[in-house]
This record gives sequence, structure tokens and C-alpha cells, in this order.
Amino acid sequence: MKTSIFDLFRIGIGPSSSHTVGPMRAARRFASALQDRGLTESVARVKVELFGSLALTGIGHGTDRAMLLGLSGETPEEVDPALVDSIIGDIRNSKRLRIPGSRGIVFDESRDLLFHNDVVLPQHPNGMRFSALDERAAVLLSETYFSIGGGFVLKEGETEGDARQLPVPHPFSNAAEMLDRAERKNLPLWRLMLENESALRPEAEVRARIERIWSVMDACIERGLHASGILPGGLRVRRRAPGLYAKTREDSKTDPLRALDAVNAFAMAVNEENAAGGRVVTAPTNGAAGLLPAVLRYYREFIPGSTSEGLVRFFLTAGAIGILYKENASISGAEVGCQGEVGVACSMAAGGLAGALGASNAQIEHAAEIGMEHNLGMTCDPIGGLVQIPCIERNAIGAVKAINACRMTMQESGDHKVSLDDVIRTMYQTGLDMQSRYKETALAGLAVNVKEC
Repeated sequence: MKTSIFDLFRIGIGPSSSHTVGPMRAARRFASALQDRGLTESVARVKVELFGSLALTGIGHGTDRAMLLGLSGETPEEVDPALVDSIIGDIRNSKRLRIPGSRGIVFDESRDLLFHNDVVLPQHPNGMRFSALDERAAVLLSETYFSIGGGFVLKEGETEGDARQLPVPHPFSNAAEMLDRAERKNLPLWRLMLENESALRPEAEVRARIERIWSVMDACIERGLHASGILPGGLRVRRRAPGLYAKTREDSKTDPLRALDAVNAFAMAVNEENAAGGRVVTAPTNGAAGLLPAVLRYYREFIPGSTSEGLVRFFLTAGAIGILYKENASISGAEVGCQGEVGVACSMAAGGLAGALGASNAQIEHAAEIGMEHNLGMTCDPIGGLVQIPCIERNAIGAVKAINACRMTMQESGDHKVSLDDVIRTMYQTGLDMQSRYKETALAGLAVNVKEC
């Protein structure tokens, strides 16, 4: 095992973990490398080149803004979303960029931020290259990075295999091993994961971090449920979550499907906030950020006897499932399509809800399997390159699927023909076979068959 659940659930800003959060981290890392090498005073120009999916959908996904923020020293976790527009505006109006440790340099986006739409670097579709030059245009430092999904970043030459194995008591590399270890230790999956995470940090800190993540998720739901207006980007997509939520409250308990409407509102609230560049939690990505919070809010509001301990069990169980996808497949829409984002989130939420409800380990595995099986082949085809259509509604539909998957498996013994490992392997193979134009390029699907305005 190389991944903690806190690598999957990370606080950041919208609209995209792979195109905003990851690139911001890469830009910040490059700026830090210049500072660490004592080069900042010699830098006269920084050139940024974006490749593949980052170039094709970078404007709609905020990659250009992420570059400016990261090079200025901002991080996704700490930057105030309310100040982002003013920070970006100052840079663009003055055409000056202040790299940490420098006096500031001229930065002209038309010259220094280049989108190579027709070039894909071999390691990953989300490639970016940073070059720092001196006054004579000599290259002081050049580094290439890849945003591999969920905000994770690798520098050229690094691989995910380079990450060290975590010193945990119950390591596993696939679902079969995870279930076997839990059975031999007579542990529910959430307890197995709690013991693993508690080997990395005190249990009290594990629980505090989970509580912090949920508080950010829940606050995001609340903001989205009470914010009105038009989302940025040019599609003129109106926020729908507040109206839908108001309707559920008017219906009170007279509508037998009120809970379903509420789940839709919760999920859409988060992804409307994400589309607006607000504070969200990758779960496991920004494009799928609304799904787990919606299912969790459903658990808290509509499940009699729901508890804070159940919430902790949800996160630990969902995190275990997310780790399986991260380490055995992909959570990058640019690599495997939206099945790697909403599909993975649906699988995580289905298993997490089952865990919170006290399901057996076999039932949890079955719920997670169902959650992905019926998302296989889902393309990533955002209209206008924006994380809005179909992304916002897709989270709502995925959340309902996750709840249904949990309900189905809770009526079963856990025996089933398709294993979670089978479906993870199938998802990855399907993603690799999928034509690249259906993988976060806005070159096919809804992105070309629906007019942008």
C-alpha cells in the first residue's frame, strides 16, 4: 500500500482536480525548486507549456489560472477562493508575476503560457512543462510534470511505483487481499483501515481529519444550496440546487421520493460550487466531488439512528475502495474517461454507505462492485471544456446509483459472479481502449453534438 485515505480526500478549490489542483501544485513545486536552487533572482522569464488534455480543456477547467496561482506560491489547500479573482486580475493587469523569493518578472500569457493542443506527451495526457530563463534567454531550469488525476502530480522520471510502501499493519494490493486480511484478523473493513491509518498518525488525529473533511464537504453543500445565479464560463448554466432543495422542503414528507430529490440537490450543490471555483474536497476528484458528500448527507438526514461514528466508518470504508482504484487502475478522466471519476466515486460511496450501515465485508465489496459495474465505459465529454455539463447532473445520478447499489447488496448474502477486482481491472482496460477524444478533450460526445450557447 502506498496511499492513505487522506491522499484521496484533500481540500482544494474547483473546478478540476486534474486540471486545476494538480497543475497548481506542479507550478508551486517548480517555483519552490527555483527558490531551493537559489535561482529566483536570476529569472527574467518563465515559460509554461500545456499538452494534451490540459491544453484542450485547460481554459474551461481553469488551468491557466492555476498556473498563475501556483507560480505565485499559492496552494490549493490554503488559497482563499474569494481572493482568487483579484490575485489573477492583478497579475493579468500588471503583466507581472511574483515568484516566491523574487522581485517579480514580466509575464505575458500570450507569449509565456502556451497551449499545445496537438501534442500529447507519452507518460500521461495531462502534461505540462515549466522553463525558467535568464535575461539572455538561457534556460536556468526546465521541468516537466504530469497531473495524473485527483490532484496527484508526478515529475518526469518519477513513477507512482517510486512511492514508498506505507508502514501499516494490514497492507493489501487488491480487494481479494483486503478481504482476506480482514477475515483472518476478524475485522470489519473500517476497523482494518482505522488501524492502518492510525499507524501513520495518532487515531485521534485520524478522526479529527475525517471530521475536518466532512465539515468542508457539508459547508460546501450548504453554500451550494443557498447560492443563486449563473455559473462562470460562458455556457450560462444556472444554479439549480437551491430551487430543487426548496422544492423538497415544500413537499415535506408527502412525497415518497423526497429523499431522492434531496440527494440530487446535495450533489448538484457541491458541483455547482466546484464549477464556480469554490472550496471542495477531492472525492476522489473534483469532477466527482459532489457524490460522496451527497450520500453522506443522505445518511445523516434520512437514515434513522445515523451517528458520527457511522460517518467515520463511511470515510474509512470508502477510502479503502478508492485506494484499490488509485493503485490498480486510474482516477483520471483524461486517462480512462469519467468512469475513473464519477464511476470510482459511485463505487466508493456505495461501499462506504454499506460500511456505515453495518454491512458485512462481503456486502461492502459487492456494493462497491455494483457501483462501478454500471458506470463502465462512461466517457468524459464536457461541453465547452467546462466542468458543468454533464458533470453536475452526473454526480447526482451517481449518488442515487450508489445508494441503490448499497440497498441492493444489503438484501443479499454477498455472493456474486463479478468481483470488485474484476470490475476494477475491466474499468482500466476499458479506459485504455477508449478513444482519446472521449477522454476529457472536448473533441467528441456531448462536447461536439450540443451547441455551447
